[in-house]
Amino acid sequence: MSYELLELPTRELLRLASERRDSISGSTITYSPKAFFPLTMLCRDRCGYCTFAKAPARISSPYMAEEEILNLAEQAERAGCTEALFTLGEGPEQRYPVARRWLESKGFESTVDYLRYAASLVISETHLLPHTNAGALSGAEMKTLRSVSVSQGMMLESTAPGLDCHKGSPDKDVSRRLETLDAAGDAKIPFTTGILVGIGEVERDRMDSILAIAASHRRFGHIQEVIVQNFLPKAGTRMSRAEPPAQEDYLRSIALARLVLPDEIVLQAPPNLTGDPMALISAGISDFGGISPVTLDHVNPERPWPNTEILAKELEVDGFQLTPRLALQPRYAKNPTEWVDATLVRKVLDHSDSSGHARENGWVSGGSAEPPMRHSAGVKIGIPGPATTRRIATLLAEIDSGQEAGPEEILALFGARGAEVDQVCELADSIRQEKSGQPVTFINNRNINYTNICTFKCRFCAFSKGPLSLNLRGEPYLLGMEEIQGRVLEAEAVGATEVCLQGGIHPSFDGEYYLSVIRAIREVSQSIHIHGFSALEVNEGARRLGTGLREYLGMLKAAGLRTLPGTAAEILDDEIRAILCPDKIDSETWLEVHETAHEVGLNSNVTIMFGSVEEPRHWVDHIVRTRELQRRTKGFTEFVPLPFVHMASPIYLTGKARRGPTWRETLLMHAVGRIAYRGLIDNIQASWVKAGPKGATQLLRAGCNDLGGTLMDENISHAAGSEHGRSAGVADLLEIANSVSRPLYQRNTLYKIVDENPAMQLPQYSDEGVEVQIRRVKG
Repeated sequence: MSYELLELPTRELLRLASERRDSISGSTITYSPKAFFPLTMLCRDRCGYCTFAKAPARISSPYMAEEEILNLAEQAERAGCTEALFTLGEGPEQRYPVARRWLESKGFESTVDYLRYAASLVISETHLLPHTNAGALSGAEMKTLRSVSVSQGMMLESTAPGLDCHKGSPDKDVSRRLETLDAAGDAKIPFTTGILVGIGEVERDRMDSILAIAASHRRFGHIQEVIVQNFLPKAGTRMSRAEPPAQEDYLRSIALARLVLPDEIVLQAPPNLTGDPMALISAGISDFGGISPVTLDHVNPERPWPNTEILAKELEVDGFQLTPRLALQPRYAKNPTEWVDATLVRKVLDHSDSSGHARENGWVSGGSAEPPMRHSAGVKIGIPGPATTRRIATLLAEIDSGQEAGPEEILALFGARGAEVDQVCELADSIRQEKSGQPVTFINNRNINYTNICTFKCRFCAFSKGPLSLNLRGEPYLLGMEEIQGRVLEAEAVGATEVCLQGGIHPSFDGEYYLSVIRAIREVSQSIHIHGFSALEVNEGARRLGTGLREYLGMLKAAGLRTLPGTAAEILDDEIRAILCPDKIDSETWLEVHETAHEVGLNSNVTIMFGSVEEPRHWVDHIVRTRELQRRTKGFTEFVPLPFVHMASPIYLTGKARRGPTWRETLLMHAVGRIAYRGLIDNIQASWVKAGPKGATQLLRAGCNDLGGTLMDENISHAAGSEHGRSAGVADLLEIANSVSRPLYQRNTLYKIVDENPAMQLPQYSDEGVEVQIRRVKG
């Protein structure tokens, strides 16, 4: 079948390839923000088309010096690069004495030995991820480089034997290069290779080369991307008078590669070697390779890189989203423990978003950096073109007309990028207006975390204290009943209507403990709403007391419990729970606790802790499962996304989690939640603790109608490293609501407005006790 493709007319070939690309990568076109490190331009080969390789007399030094490498790396990091591309001539010390003497004088045995050192410098001094392109190496050499690079590469160029351009180039021996491909696979190295079009081969030769690459990948699964590059004649080379390949031949080569290579291999073509990048996309590519804001393309120095901002706008006109990636493609970035040296896994996770692409900016949940502004606002939903792809536009239009988003549609919405995110947020906000109107609500409440001592070993939790977590923020404590009662009275004194009770699973607790806490609160307050106990606490209470779940929930309700929080949900997917909280209740138990609570008359909410180790498909499972439960019970009052705060989380500190969600992902979680729960859950909450005031402002434009609670004593996000404070007053929340020109109202736990007049001023809370001032100005 592969060779039959050669007979197809060009128009048909390009159509098939374009459809294949659409089915694989949709509207996403990736590139790697990189810096180009020409470690040495000396080379023992004499390729007839190359101007990168130079004679010793034409360069100032045989190799880049250590200081030069570090200066460039620091410059690249400041410019937002994530990749350090090391490109170099092959085996120069075997041809040039000056290269041998330089290496010996510095204490290096070979060019590969120095390359390893140079890459290690970049790793130790910057956050850049090295990719080494050192040519045809042995398996041992590549394994040496694996510890200092996240990916490696070598252009196969062509399997056609005896090409004139390769005369005098021992490293271009076809069998040697094919051995290198397989050796990389055997060493579990994400590998970049490709073909060079127009160097004397014919189309059937190109098909042979593509099939050889595919065969190596099928043996090892390691070819991350294939470059289809067009030859351009250069002055001063043996091929200076040769004709470049015809545009039709080049585009056919790209299309053949897309149709023949396995779908998981990303197809790439350099955008600076053609005048029409869209033609490359139409032929089947989904990646532009590395584009540098700081260095030349040293292999093609006469061809400048495109400006990525301009390129992104040009692609948006045709419905594509330019997306940064890492030096290793997302398929490998999502599984770094298999494909990357153990010492580099944490660096990869630090740079990655949930889909394995590069993080777009420096914002992190709980951090001080402000989120970037959305591209635009007020764009019309369902209009394709500059704002969004036809696929997303059609999907949004269908949802806007009343169609429920199914799992595939929800997953597609989570994949929105660039201007697509704006349209998803616009639809979410229109649904917010429809279901909740203009008011922004909040609750005046207090968190009471009665203990941080816990027998469970949730790997993400920085709040709980067990034998392995005493070095983290905070000392172990257990509040007495009188202290709990005092905190309730303090809360009521400043107008709080709710106390939220949560804590660790103390080894001495039994089911009676939770009942006694409720009774103690009711001794001092009959009116305050008790919102308490996660599904884990309820399940453990029932188990330790030896009662059934329904009976125990009835006992809690009779004692004075009014609602349950949705915490302990994390991600309702047991694949992920096995990583995050292996000894915690499973997904079915969480759902059972909440369904039973609803049946006995206790409302609750849905939370999701996202951005640690999971992928968007797990978010979809979580939303769909809770949506189906809500359809049955109508017992959930709100959806509360909780972006993972990484700074002091044990799973992050051990290098096994990402740095929380990106801002794009945080926006989409709230917006897609609004869309997916439409008609079932009318309240979507923005966490000011995790998103910060500026972030909460944007979330109010992305489908949110609620800012949560004043909290007074927020401990859990604070323990994880959040910098956004432990309490907020009405003045703080009012400022957020004012920034979107919407009124702020105080509500109770069940979303009934407490005061029909908008809140205007904060009751001021003092940690010193009940010395507080309450001032409310009604407007």
